[in-house]
Amino acid sequence: MHSQLVVLGGGPGGYAAAFLAADEGMDVTIVESDPRLGGTCLLRGCIPSKALLHVAKVIAEADELTNEWGVEYSSPKINVDKVRARKEKVLTTLSGGLKKLAKARKVKVITAKGVFEDSTTLLLEGDHESIPEGGKITFDFCVLATGSTPAMPPAFDIGSDRVMDSTGALALQDIPEKILVIGGGYIGLEMGTVYAGLGSEVSVVELTEGLLPGADRDLVKPLERRIKSLFGDRIFLNTKVGSLSLDGEKVKVTFEGPNKHGVEDYDRVLVSVGRRPTSRGFGLENTQVEVDKRGFVVCNSKQQTADPHIYAIGDVAGDPMLAHKASHEGRVAVEVILGRPAEFDKAAIPAVVFTDPEIAWAGPTEAEAKEKGISYEVAMYPWAASGRAIANGRTDGLTKWLVDPESGRVIGCGIVGSGAGELIAEAVLAIEMGCEMRDIVETVHPHPTLSETLMNAGEVFFGTATEIYKPRR
Repeated sequence: MHSQLVVLGGGPGGYAAAFLAADEGMDVTIVESDPRLGGTCLLRGCIPSKALLHVAKVIAEADELTNEWGVEYSSPKINVDKVRARKEKVLTTLSGGLKKLAKARKVKVITAKGVFEDSTTLLLEGDHESIPEGGKITFDFCVLATGSTPAMPPAFDIGSDRVMDSTGALALQDIPEKILVIGGGYIGLEMGTVYAGLGSEVSVVELTEGLLPGADRDLVKPLERRIKSLFGDRIFLNTKVGSLSLDGEKVKVTFEGPNKHGVEDYDRVLVSVGRRPTSRGFGLENTQVEVDKRGFVVCNSKQQTADPHIYAIGDVAGDPMLAHKASHEGRVAVEVILGRPAEFDKAAIPAVVFTDPEIAWAGPTEAEAKEKGISYEVAMYPWAASGRAIANGRTDGLTKWLVDPESGRVIGCGIVGSGAGELIAEAVLAIEMGCEMRDIVETVHPHPTLSETLMNAGEVFFGTATEIYKPRR
C-alpha cells in the first residue's frame, strides 16, 4: 500500500494535518494504534478533564448560591458510574465525529502501531482488519504526530492502580476518601479540583516554593486562596515525596520537607510531574531523524526534520505541549509539503489552567520578560471594579497587559478569573497583529462583560480608567 502522505498519530495535530492535506487533494492515510481518533487530548486529557471540571464547577456554584445568595439546595449525591458514563459519551461523540470527517474526506485510517523500516516505509504492527496485506505502507511524506505520555518516576511505579497518572485519574474508578496529588502544576491542580468537587479530601505536595511554577505570582495568588479554601491546610510546598509503598488498600507516602514530614496513608495517589515525548519504539533510528536528549524530535520552524521525507509536529516536536500548538504545526507541515512559504512563527501561544478561577496568559510572562531583558510596563485592572464580576460574585480576578513603554505595543497578557480561558483569545490576536494599547482601549467592548477588563486594563495604562482612580505615573 502506498500513500502520498502518512500521518503517524491521530491526535489534534495529526488529524488537523491529515484533513487539510485531504482538502488540498492529497492521498492521505492516518496510522493510529488506538481504535478511536482524537489522541491524548480527546481521549485521555483535555476533553475528559474539562468534562469533569464542569461537574466540579457546577457543584461549587451551587454551594455559592446556598452560602451567599440564600438559594437552598440539599447536598449533592454523586453517582460515579453515571458521571463516568456521561464523560465517556462526550468522548464517543467527538471521536465518532472525527471518524465521519475522515470518511467524508476519503482519509484512510489504519488501526496499527507504525514503526519505520526506513525513511519511506512503515511496518504496521497489530491485527486490525484495516492493516493492508503485507503489513507495510510506503509514502512520499510522513508527519510524525506521536504525542506524549505522563511521566512516572520509577520510584513511584509500585505496580498498583492506586498510584495513578493523569490517564488513571480520568478513568474515575471511584471517589477516594483521601487522595494525594504529587505535583502542583496545572494537571495536578485541575484533577485535584475535580476530586475535591466530587467529595474527596485532597492533598497536594509540590517540590518548589509555589504552585504553578512558571506562572506569574500575581496571577497565581487568587487561585491559591481559593484552592486553600477547597483543600484546607493540605498544600505542602518545598516538600519532597521520598517513597511510596502499598499497605493493603492504602498507599503509604513518606514526606520530606519543612511543612510535612513522616508517613501518611492515602486511598489513591496521583503522580502529576510532567509529560514526556513519545519518540521511542517507532524505529526512528532507521531514518535520518534526530532526537535530542529530552526525547524531542529535532525540527525547524517549517516542521522539517533532518530526514527530507519526515516532518514532526505537536508534543513530540517540543514545548509547549499544547493541543492548539499541535494543530497549527500540523497545518504548517502540510503547507510546506505542498511547496508553500509557511512556517510556525507565532508571537503568542496561549496557555490556560482550567482550575477555578482559571489562569490564562499569552506572550511572555513578567518572569520571562525580566529574564530576557525585555522592557515593559504593567497595566493591571482588578476584577473587584468590574460590574459583571461583582454581579457574578466572582471578584477574585485581575487582567493585566505587558506593554512596550516606547511603542505602546502590547507584548503580553495575563488573566486570572472565572472564564479567563475564554477571554485570552483577544489578547493573542492583539499580540499577533502588533496592536498598540490604544487600539484595545478604542475598541468598543460590550457592557457588562468580563471582556471589558481587557479594555479597562488598557485605560489604566493611560491613567483614564473610569471605574478606578489610578492616574498614570
